[in-house]
Amino acid sequence: MSLKPNNNETRSGWIDVSVPLREDMAVFANEQKLRIEHRASMERGDGSNNTTLHIGVHTGTHLDAPRHGIANGKTIDQMPLDIAIGPARVIEIKDTRTVRPEELKQYTFKRGERVLFKTTNSERCWKTDNFVEDFVDISPEAAQVLADAGLSLIGLDYLSVRAPASQTGTHKILLGAGIWLLEGLNLSAVSAGNYDLICLPLRIVNNDGSPVRAVLRPVI
Repeated sequence: MSLKPNNNETRSGWIDVSVPLREDMAVFANEQKLRIEHRASMERGDGSNNTTLHIGVHTGTHLDAPRHGIANGKTIDQMPLDIAIGPARVIEIKDTRTVRPEELKQYTFKRGERVLFKTTNSERCWKTDNFVEDFVDISPEAAQVLADAGLSLIGLDYLSVRAPASQTGTHKILLGAGIWLLEGLNLSAVSAGNYDLICLPLRIVNNDGSPVRAVLRPVI
């Protein structure tokens, strides 16, 4: 079964850019699969429905806290709320392999800005439940450009900012610069431009990440 986008645009203009959480969905490399345990079910005669999720914090659409790659970095419960709520810019990347400094040269970044990168991942990678290893990622060189710009949050439309074959570099550069990483987005329903963003994580104490419900609303 394919992972179809669950964008659910409402009259308010909000667009859901999260991927639906369900068993057998794609997870990054060696991450454990999501398991949904229906411990009580009214269909089985129980008095209520009660469900337990067995889920990794980096499953589906999620946030990486600096602690994910930096030993003494901030944890997910220490995330300032104003980073998870506010203006964001969606930039469309043409390169089908990686985000490179050469393509970023045409943009001017502001300190504290939130930037989401829309790549071919949104249309290609979410069509399968199998993990797509050759997704468009962010090169370490581009990561350094973004870190030097002092961004507060960076988003990408697949499960990590860096492919498993080349994991070193990008995470540590961005997280080391105090940038929060919003991964696992599906941006197929949005175009490049300016938006309002909400992507609040769960308040998990002393943890390195959390699933989120990420939504965008176009700024008119």
